[in-house]
Amino acid sequence: MDTVHSEPGDWRDQVFEMIRRGQVRQLCYVPDAGHSRLIGRAHEAEEIDAYPLTTEEEGVAACAGAWLGGQRAILLMQSSGVGNCVNMLGLVANCRFPLVMLVTMRGEWAEFNPWQVPMARATRGALELMGVSVRRVDDPAQAAEEVRAALDDAFLADQAVAVLFSQRMLGRKSWER
Repeated sequence: MDTVHSEPGDWRDQVFEMIRRGQVRQLCYVPDAGHSRLIGRAHEAEEIDAYPLTTEEEGVAACAGAWLGGQRAILLMQSSGVGNCVNMLGLVANCRFPLVMLVTMRGEWAEFNPWQVPMARATRGALELMGVSVRRVDDPAQAAEEVRAALDDAFLADQAVAVLFSQRMLGRKSWER
């Protein structure tokens, strides 16, 4: 896979600092190369429990359970997993649980896999139809502030928020033979 490799102090590290400052104590994720730096940093942080999921909707329930247990949690996933969460987002809407989802986009700029394209086109709309506020980040310089705002919106105003990181920010991916 040919992806953009981050350097110390890049936008991914700044996003992680916002997560840490936002007092997030649980980070659940479906493994994804686009989130690998955040996942690695979370596993290294003593104050954050990071754990993988088998499917994205489990993460919605995990975040709700964390909140009921007195902790803040966030969910990391790829845009192709958003469709798996639609039914579980009804729980968030009806019970007014705060939810923060950080979503790496696929099916956009320089996509090699045509199976990623349909969900990329539907991601924002599907989230908004389920009552989730959607923020999109195309500029790495804005990533940390958008995550900070999402954390505030979710944990101070009991909202569901998704931050979509554009595929251009993540870099070109390709199959290697």
